[in-house]
Amino acid sequence: MANFVNVDVVVVGGGPVGVAALALLGRAGLSAVGVEREVQAWPTARAVHFDGETFRTLQSLGVAERFAEATLPMASFHIENEEREVLVSVPTGQLGTQGWHDDLTFHQPDIEVLLQEVVQELPGVELRRGLTALSVRNVGQGVEVSVRDADGEDSLIRARWAIAADGARSQTRQALGIECEQLGEDAQWLVADGILDEGPGLSSDMIFLGHHTRPALWVRLPGKRVRMEFMLMPGDDPEEIATPAGVERISRGVLPADTFTADRLAIYTFRGRIAQQWRAGNIFLAGDAAHQAPPLFGQGLCAGMRDVANLVWKLDAVKRGAADDSLLDTYESERMPHARFWVEQATRAAGFLQTTDADTAKQRDAFIRANPAASAPVAPALGPGLHEGGTEERAGRLGMQPILADGVRLDDMVGSRFLVATTRELYAAVPAPLREELEEHADVVVLFDPAKVGQILAAAGAQAVVVRPDRYILGLGDTPEALERLIRSIPQVGRNVPARI
Repeated sequence: MANFVNVDVVVVGGGPVGVAALALLGRAGLSAVGVEREVQAWPTARAVHFDGETFRTLQSLGVAERFAEATLPMASFHIENEEREVLVSVPTGQLGTQGWHDDLTFHQPDIEVLLQEVVQELPGVELRRGLTALSVRNVGQGVEVSVRDADGEDSLIRARWAIAADGARSQTRQALGIECEQLGEDAQWLVADGILDEGPGLSSDMIFLGHHTRPALWVRLPGKRVRMEFMLMPGDDPEEIATPAGVERISRGVLPADTFTADRLAIYTFRGRIAQQWRAGNIFLAGDAAHQAPPLFGQGLCAGMRDVANLVWKLDAVKRGAADDSLLDTYESERMPHARFWVEQATRAAGFLQTTDADTAKQRDAFIRANPAASAPVAPALGPGLHEGGTEERAGRLGMQPILADGVRLDDMVGSRFLVATTRELYAAVPAPLREELEEHADVVVLFDPAKVGQILAAAGAQAVVVRPDRYILGLGDTPEALERLIRSIPQVGRNVPARI
């Protein structure tokens, strides 16, 4: 074995989560190598939905406008029953609290190309395709990853940490002996992706077809692209329905064989899984390796992007000595409960919406009519970690991003740093030595101009808000004492400044 490579991080898996991790690592100034078995990017779509938070992560890479050109803001979503009655219509299409549209659809191969272009433009990081990870193991204070290229040549990559984003069948997770908890019941579905040349298809951008005779899902993608998914029913011939004629039949003519050209017809399994452990020494699971959910709320890829956004800034802080290794334990403690919430919501909705019993469907319809808000769950707070969510319910939640009067989004001013947003009066009451240290700290931005942070303070209902580099709220308060406490919660701030008596 030869060709030793030494980097800060090795990323196993070259899908969108793994490549996004490489891009975030590169932007943070860490060195990293990504290894991916496939020589070419996957040619067909899997994920099709981003939310505003995910787009905010792309913004942090400096390429949001490029990605905006490859996405379609979703203008409408509803659920209908067998009689084509609209049970609930969820408002979409507007700019949300993240400074971007709340829901966007895309063709995954287009997004993967853009992510790879970002990695190619960044120093210190690279994606190596055609390399199979044979083993990922903890060694001393770091990790070693044995890889084999297409010619059978073995080599070794040494790093301080490894991120295993190697998919639902993660060999890294299996080799570490980490089990997955199953949530809900598995179900087989047919996915049909392709070009619809003529006809509008269905009227909404996304529709869950709660037909008890065959539950289905419709999604409009950029250009002429569309996706439909169909639950397999007893008596189905999988080979017959995965044909143009079969798709025309089970879509009830929405995807005619003469105008719909499929580039993917595949049967896959709706499943809910949560890995029982996300950190093993210096190895971290991310994306589908850590969690899988039925695509009812479009949170699968979004959750994976949250994983790496949460993890990378912490790796950077530890690498630079701005935090100790214990900060990395908060990756699992914060992200696992958050991801579990969405897996539970999706599996519950799947069981609810994909019923094939007519009487149960009638009860479901009545419930949705009476409880329309249940169709749009509110994102939860993080699990325990570097935030005050244990004592303040507004902390540990995703903060908002204002768009300023000149059209600039605030994150572009703040960068991947902590933000202390407060009033001038409250900040002036903080001890001068602490203010001086804070203002010289490279990892912190202090803003008290109402034009920049007024919306943040109003949305939080507080006079002071501290936001982490991943845009989650560390804590908030209304007094000088509370603001001082929050400032001292930022890693390596206030160590040399005595607290007020």
